[in-house]
Amino acid sequence: MVRIAPYAEQHKDPQGPGDARPTASRIIEDQGLVASPSWTGRVVLVTGCSPGGLGPEVARAIHLTGADVFITVRDVAKGKQVAEEILADGKPGKVEVIKIDLSSLESIKAGAEEFLRKSGNKLNVLINNAGIMACPEGKTKDGFDLQLGTNHLGHFYLFHLVKDALLASASPSFNSRVVSVSSAGHRPGKINFDDLNFERTEFNTWAAYNQSKLANVLFANELDRRFQSQNLRAVTTHPGGIMTPLARHMPSTAHIVGDPAIAKTLMTPAQGAATAVWAAVAKELEGKGGIYLDEVAVAELSPPDVPFYGGGYAAHAFDPPTEKRLWEESLKLTGLSE
Repeated sequence: MVRIAPYAEQHKDPQGPGDARPTASRIIEDQGLVASPSWTGRVVLVTGCSPGGLGPEVARAIHLTGADVFITVRDVAKGKQVAEEILADGKPGKVEVIKIDLSSLESIKAGAEEFLRKSGNKLNVLINNAGIMACPEGKTKDGFDLQLGTNHLGHFYLFHLVKDALLASASPSFNSRVVSVSSAGHRPGKINFDDLNFERTEFNTWAAYNQSKLANVLFANELDRRFQSQNLRAVTTHPGGIMTPLARHMPSTAHIVGDPAIAKTLMTPAQGAATAVWAAVAKELEGKGGIYLDEVAVAELSPPDVPFYGGGYAAHAFDPPTEKRLWEESLKLTGLSE
């Protein structure tokens, strides 16, 4: 596939947050989708929309199209605050708040049922944005490693609960889309099939995070392979470097913001949301899937010596046998069958 990189020029020489790199709303404007008749009535579900993160910026931009946007949060009061701010744009689409705690299969099931009821079993785009990073060792309510359970298994389970709505809403002219938000952390990641939940292995928070972010990529690739014939496609995105509440468990970010080379690559949340929004709406991505996106572009393979803040994907993130095995293991862990 010919590389698609509509904003390559703006990414050549980054100058830090608020520079020339596009915001999420700029993507909607450049696609000609503000209050678009083609998007009126479409339904988009965005996970992880608590204030301060990428989720609200993703939802805010998508709502500019006139689509109905459903946002998930653990704290409904905070979600309603976000919804009110988004609705201030005056565009016609709804903004509905759904309570989902991705570390609980019970909560995900209840939230999915509420979403399907409120959306009329319709879903055009699912954006798996929620996540946690570098948190202390812990387990989800169902006994999974906290980061794998929240970042991967929670979204895997949610997808299966809304899959029929995605398939029913799909058409040859507009394929339904699943956007899996990953991280450059997938590159050093490894899927430890012998001990996915660190029950026998010494826990390391970054190993756990990197495993979960690699799982995000592998999940999207396998999803795309399985459902592309039914007009359902999946892609992975890396938002880039943004200082959000995601980093609250890191002991210090001074080494990041204090390094001039790194500081130049950082973005505002609105800029960090741009790649996920592009993945969700871009006309040039219609009918495409099983790809990794960063810098609002189809990414390239990373060289082995790329710094952690560099772009691109690792070769082991595209491995059909591993993708298939992770899918099957995830079905077992979440009690699903196909």
